[in-house]
Amino acid sequence: MQGCVQSYEALREAFGVQTLFENKTWRYSPEAWLLSSAEARELEEIGVACLEFYRAVDLLYGRSVDDKTILRNRELKAPWVAGYLDRGKPSTLVAHARHPRLRGSHPVVIRPDLLVTDEGFALTEVDSVPGGVGLTAFLNRLYAGSPGLVGEGDAMIEGFYESLAALRPDRSLPLIALVVSEEAATYRPEMEWLAGELQARGRRVYCFDPDQLMPLGDALCADVQGNPEEVDVVYRFWELFDHDRIPVAPYIMEMLENGAAVSVSPPMRAFQEEKLNLALFHHHLLEDFWRENLSRRSLRILRRIIPRGWIMDPVDLPPNAVLDGPLVGGKPIHRWEQLSEASQRERNLIMKLSGFHENAWGARSVLLGSDASRDEWREGLLEAMKSAPENLYILQEYKKPARRKHPVFSPQGRVQSMEGRVRLCPYYFVLGDQARLGGVLATFCPADKKIIHGMRDAAMLPVRVAD
Repeated sequence: MQGCVQSYEALREAFGVQTLFENKTWRYSPEAWLLSSAEARELEEIGVACLEFYRAVDLLYGRSVDDKTILRNRELKAPWVAGYLDRGKPSTLVAHARHPRLRGSHPVVIRPDLLVTDEGFALTEVDSVPGGVGLTAFLNRLYAGSPGLVGEGDAMIEGFYESLAALRPDRSLPLIALVVSEEAATYRPEMEWLAGELQARGRRVYCFDPDQLMPLGDALCADVQGNPEEVDVVYRFWELFDHDRIPVAPYIMEMLENGAAVSVSPPMRAFQEEKLNLALFHHHLLEDFWRENLSRRSLRILRRIIPRGWIMDPVDLPPNAVLDGPLVGGKPIHRWEQLSEASQRERNLIMKLSGFHENAWGARSVLLGSDASRDEWREGLLEAMKSAPENLYILQEYKKPARRKHPVFSPQGRVQSMEGRVRLCPYYFVLGDQARLGGVLATFCPADKKIIHGMRDAAMLPVRVAD
């Protein structure tokens, strides 16, 4: 069997020794997921486009905050952009995101979620606090015998380290703290594994709880093998909605604003972690801004892969106005609640929280209209309207993942062909102006699952490229 690298027993044993995720299990497969060479090339281009998009969003937000025109040769202001992106955020976080010292900063680890459809890739989210870095590196090592593996030679581990170390070019061997909150405890084992692998290579990388960091004067310190040492780089593995439960966070923010010699990635800039940025990409008032601030290739790619989306803001409109939103009965709507009358086909929409909420990550807030009853859909709309003053929802056109077949192991260890749908999560590590692809995690779910995420019935696989 081409690409077959390990037996069921070997895979079970490998994950039995190192689970990487607390209390998480999934199915095993004898083969890495196979990409065509054309798909692999597109993944490289998507990384470049995502980095350009982050930089363009930073520029758009800054000009919106400053009430400056967002275009070069035409007057067009958009203060409402910052209004959307700052909605519901604590004033301290908003002020920190706007601080001049943070202008231009963006995550150095970028992971888009890409559904594989019959029409190509569909980008549903860009995650700047992504899990799975350690898992993907671990899988790449397990499937190292697969020809054309994306991320061979521990590219994930090295790319992760290099992107963080580059934040402190003044230090030849920076102390890097991977700081994992209690809310993100599921991912602590993989962060500990990454730290251990890098320590074995002579790197000063350690995994800490937030309580293990302490400000000492102008420095941020941590206990390293019994000695307090100054931290050079913090890899922030906590969501910003969890900010109040991270006692050291205000001190880190103050240090950054005062120019202290510590770097944090991803930056504590909540506007960069809002799904509504993808809806802004399709906003008709911003079309010229994206055209001016993205390269032609990146603009073309993002137009192709980002599903059309809308921000669900329940504003009052004059009688002769309509919303820029989906149609109901072939006609435009003037209130979002009118979507409750949409047909099942017209409800081929995904509704989800934009960000800054404990239910805004994973699949917790996701509702697929065409898969929900009319009552469930109506309740979802009412919840979106109720929460809008603090937490905005977005709508996205639902792009149905294509059916594919791939071999998996049965619970008894026999190889069987499973029909399912797949999501690809490429990991890009930013070095200067480059977004380097370090590896790809494929999540292969049974065909009856409409929303793809890590689940017990799914197989988690590395990716290889066809010859």
